[in-house]
Amino acid sequence: MESVQKPYKKQKRGLVLASIMLAMFLSAIEATIVSTAMPSIVADLGGFSLYSWVFSAYLLTNAATVLLFGRLADIVGRKPIFLIGIILFLAGSTLAALSQTMLFLIAARLIQGLGAGALMPIATTIVGDIYTKEERAKIQGYLSSVWGISAVSGPLLGGFFVDVLSWPYVFWMNIPLGLLAIIGIVLFFKEEGSKEKQAVDLKGSLLVMLAVSLFMFILVEGGVGVSWISWEMAILISLTLFSFVTFLVHERGAASPMMPFQIWRIRSIKYANLTSLTSGMILIGVSSYLPTFVQGVMERSATVAGFTLTTMSIGWPIASTLAGRLILTIGFRTTSILGGVSLIMGGGIFTLLSPERGPVFAAIGSLFIGIGMGLSTTSFIVSIQNAVNWEMRGIATATNMFMRTLGSAVGAALLGGLLNNRIQAALTESGLDHKFSVDSTNLLLNEEGRTQLGEQALHVLKEGLTSGLQFVYIGLLILAIISLFLILRLPRGKQT
Repeated sequence: MESVQKPYKKQKRGLVLASIMLAMFLSAIEATIVSTAMPSIVADLGGFSLYSWVFSAYLLTNAATVLLFGRLADIVGRKPIFLIGIILFLAGSTLAALSQTMLFLIAARLIQGLGAGALMPIATTIVGDIYTKEERAKIQGYLSSVWGISAVSGPLLGGFFVDVLSWPYVFWMNIPLGLLAIIGIVLFFKEEGSKEKQAVDLKGSLLVMLAVSLFMFILVEGGVGVSWISWEMAILISLTLFSFVTFLVHERGAASPMMPFQIWRIRSIKYANLTSLTSGMILIGVSSYLPTFVQGVMERSATVAGFTLTTMSIGWPIASTLAGRLILTIGFRTTSILGGVSLIMGGGIFTLLSPERGPVFAAIGSLFIGIGMGLSTTSFIVSIQNAVNWEMRGIATATNMFMRTLGSAVGAALLGGLLNNRIQAALTESGLDHKFSVDSTNLLLNEEGRTQLGEQALHVLKEGLTSGLQFVYIGLLILAIISLFLILRLPRGKQT
């Protein structure tokens, strides 16, 4: 089973790999490049209260479809599903670049997320198909480098496009790269061999998407758009619980479940996945809201905001490379613990963040988060893949990917809800809530907007944004502590 099928040996694997890496780059760079550009986007389009939905929408459809696309690839083949993913991603990018309102941008991001749901898992599957077990370790290093390159270049490109050109170029840049990837896959990837016949759990996909969507809506709009004590909120909570319970019941009885529950009985997988959920929330909290703090509170440029994210992006791939060596000497559990400690250090630094401390202080906190993510995520993949046999390795890896993406989606909503509620409270306490709203925070994100505000409004909105973001960073520290607690539950020695 581990050897490469003969048809794959005949094709130009280097060119196929280059096309896969190009497609992965599109998906990987999306988080950091959009994060850096978001303050400028929301300053242009308005709708600050919808800020977190730009991230949540992308992550939502990504999380809901990642396992579904993995199943479809086994039925109709890797190539057509991978191409569909790229096309959907490019369609969403085009619509995003043409957006004139935040709602239109969010709709475009939903389509982008659908495409991304196919790109990442199937790229990994294709590599597993065309390379032997011995070759995969080396190739995995190449794939990891994509995340490193995109993480470093994303904030810099985002800052460049915003400061020199305009924010739509953040999305337009995807088009030529995506077309090159399509050409490479069509010309050089010759897929052959039989496909496994199995049912597609469409109902499970729809149920989990509905449950997560409702849950995120409650987190973002609770106390802002919808009162916590209202019949509308009661209906939303009831529908969320009903969808989630129905999903669990359905998955237990499904012939080919979207998420096989038996893998959760393996201790190393269970705690690695739970930690991926919390670390995904930490990651989105840093990448989404650190640029807002630097531009809105510190009043620095988008390029400087990008620099504070770049340190996380540098720390992650370096730590991932180091983790590969540490795992061989001190084991995956101890390596994961070091990652958890680094996350707590980064979270602690962010709780001390203030306008006076400057962007370098923010960049140091970002660096520790990157190191923590690099050490822990690499260790999780190794422990998960060692805990199951070849036949279960794909779905076990995809489940971990799903949990991290789900964590990012829920984290964007939860932390966005905290921020919106704090800004709204500041306006209410000052008596300015009839004249200004959460969306008025847009005006803080550029110098022209700040000059339009009166002295009192500028002070209140800035204080509200500062205290709201400090709440977000306290939340990150709590999540980091929970992550370390879960890591400590990982088994010693062999996977059990």
